[in-house]
Formats: sequence, C-alpha cells, structure tokens
Amino acid sequence: MKKSIFIQLFIILCSTLFVGCSKQNIEHISPNQFEGSDTHRIQAAVDKAAKTIGKIIIPCHNSNGSNVWLLDSAILLPSNITVILDNCTLQLSDKCRDNMFRSNNVGIGISNPVWNENINIIGVGDVYLKGANNPRATGDSGKTLSLNPEKDIKETGNWRFTYGTDSGKEGLKQTGDWRNILILMAYVDGFKLKNVNIQKTHAWAVSHERVVNAEISNIRIDNPIMNAIDGKEHQILNRDGINLRHGCKNFRIDDLTGKTGDDFIALSTLGLHSEELEGGTLHSTMVTSRKWRGVEDDTENINITNIVCESSTRAIAIRANDVASINNVYINGVIFEGGFNAMLVGGRGYGKDSQFGKINNIHAMNIIGDGKSLIQIEEAIADCSFINSIYTGSGEDIIMYKIEKSETANIISHNVIRTKDKK
Repeated sequence: MKKSIFIQLFIILCSTLFVGCSKQNIEHISPNQFEGSDTHRIQAAVDKAAKTIGKIIIPCHNSNGSNVWLLDSAILLPSNITVILDNCTLQLSDKCRDNMFRSNNVGIGISNPVWNENINIIGVGDVYLKGANNPRATGDSGKTLSLNPEKDIKETGNWRFTYGTDSGKEGLKQTGDWRNILILMAYVDGFKLKNVNIQKTHAWAVSHERVVNAEISNIRIDNPIMNAIDGKEHQILNRDGINLRHGCKNFRIDDLTGKTGDDFIALSTLGLHSEELEGGTLHSTMVTSRKWRGVEDDTENINITNIVCESSTRAIAIRANDVASINNVYINGVIFEGGFNAMLVGGRGYGKDSQFGKINNIHAMNIIGDGKSLIQIEEAIADCSFINSIYTGSGEDIIMYKIEKSETANIISHNVIRTKDKK
C-alpha cells in the first residue's frame, strides 16, 4: 500500500517537472524561430507572444548569420507585451522611412486610437538601437530634406534643411514627420524602456503622446547634430533625446546620459491651434491629434533624476501653449554642457503664449551647467523653485528672464551660484 502511494507521488512529481519544462520552452519566443526578413520575423514573434505568454527575446545572434537585426519598417507593439533585447543590435535599414518601435494603436489613417497598456522594452547587457547609415528622411515636420543641407543653407539663408536621400524624388514627401522618431508610444497606460544605447536617430530618440505611468531608465544617447554619411558630415536636425507631448502623466525618468543635437529632454504641449490638428496623417511630428481636450491633455507628475548630458540647446526644455498646463515636475540632479541653458522653463515661438500660471510647480535642484545662462524663463510661470545649483558659464545672468519678473508669481531661487567670473 505504502509502495503504491510512493509510486503515485513519484508520477505526480515527474508530471509536474515535465509540465514545468514544457512551459519553459513555450516561454522562449524568438524571431529566430520564424522565417522571412528581420522585420517580418520580429513582428511574427511579437504577434505570437501577444496570443500566448506576452514576451519575446531578441538575441545577439541573428540566424541569418548576422549580428545585426536590420529593420525596413516599424515593429508594432500591442498591449501586454515585453520585448527583451538580449545583448543585441537593431538598426533601421537605408530603405526604412518609419519608426523602429511603435505602439500598434496608432499610425497612418488612425484618427481615433484606442488605449494600449503594459508595453515594455527592456535591454539586457549591451543593447544598441541605431538609425540608418544613410537615412531616407530626418527631422521634424517643419524641416525640408536635402542631400546637401549645408549648401542649401548657405545659398538660401534658411537653416531648416536636414539630410535625407528622398530629397528631390517625385512622389515622396519632402519634409520630415513622426516616422523619423525611433521609438514612438501613444495612448499607452504603462510603458517601460530600460537599459539601451540609442545612436544616430533620424529625429527624436523616444517620443510619448498621451502616455501615462511610464518608467524610462538607464538610457545612453549618442545623437550629435552632425553625422558622417559616405565620408562627409551632414546636418541632421531635431535629434532630441526624450520627448513628452500632450497628456503625459506619472513619469519616472532616471539615469540618462549622452549627447544630443537638440533638447536632451523636452516636455512640450504645442500646436493647439495649428491648421493640421487631426491625428493619423503625415502632416505633423505627432501621430495623434494636436487638438486640446482639456485637463486630460495636461502633462503632470514628472520626476526627472540623474541626468548627465551634452546638448546643442538644453538639457531640459518645458514648453506649453495657451491653456495647456505642464505642472508638478520634479528635477533632481542634472549636469549639463552645451549651447543655451541647462533648463528652459516656458518657451515661446510655437503658438499662443502660455496663459499665466499654466506652467506651474516646476521644482529643480542640484543643477550644474554652463551655456548662456543656467536657467531661462520665457513665459508667465508660477509657484516654481530652483535651489542648490551651480552655473559654470560666463553669461550675464544665472537665471535669465525673457519676460518681466512681475508677470511671474512665487518664483523661489535659493543657493543658486556662479563658480567663475563672467568674461
């Protein structure tokens, strides 16, 4: 009797072990399990995972014999998906005029997207996400493509030229748009991006539109304004790092380093009264609508910590138009080297000026930087503080006001000092 019981227990234990092994095999979904182009195989892995375990692993080694995964179009990510990047390199091909990753609820022709949730892109080890060697298009929707931007700038006096091999080709769009953003998430509740190196993107590295509850951490960005292409340096505009657009809430941005040709981190709610307001078109650098829906489109509750960067413009730029609000932004620890300022709080020139106090409760501490000033204030902000910070530049003002101080309210600066005499 006892022997029979032991045999039954042994059978149950073995069954459990085999079930565990079977489950472990199912949990490993890789694009190497599929056939076709790199784009097709990664998308096939994502689609299978979406119906099963919700996770794929992109390994270093590509079964086609390459150690690079070359993408001709965007990988579209559904809800409840985790992409593990295991010591791998993903690069956009010279044929690609699209994002590298995009939430699958937005794109051309989608004017009323539904919400996605729980999308994660997690790097393990050394992970590299790269733009094309010779990109078809770069820059935002206000920039014109050129095969020789420097020559066109010199001849026309217009600086808004950016490199792209689609320049001059009949039937192809001659300005940039949202497809030039490397990673584009929109209408996503719950997004994580961790431990990746981002290099030489076609415009912004990562952009969020109406994304809530996000964590961006341990990101290294190499996005200089000039890029060597076929042995010649060319200008590529709008090489921002991380962008937050309409309605971004509850973000944790931590441990970012690198170099950008434009703002390293930008919080922007702009274009509320533009002619082209609809989403799902190619007339904008936003894939979703720029219409103003009210407080749900405010950007708020943003925590930014441990930033070390070099930028041609600013480390952190905060801009809002008209009735839009950006509020409750907490910044602790920025080391900046570069062009204008470590921080811009309220930026003009993108539409109607921000209404009084709509940009409020921006609290920054432990900021170190050079530039023309440490902090620049251009709009009627309220209830903000700047403390324990050091200006290493030689500008006239540590905090530069481009607006009458009387038009702001309750701006506190404490222990904001200069380390050397201005020249």
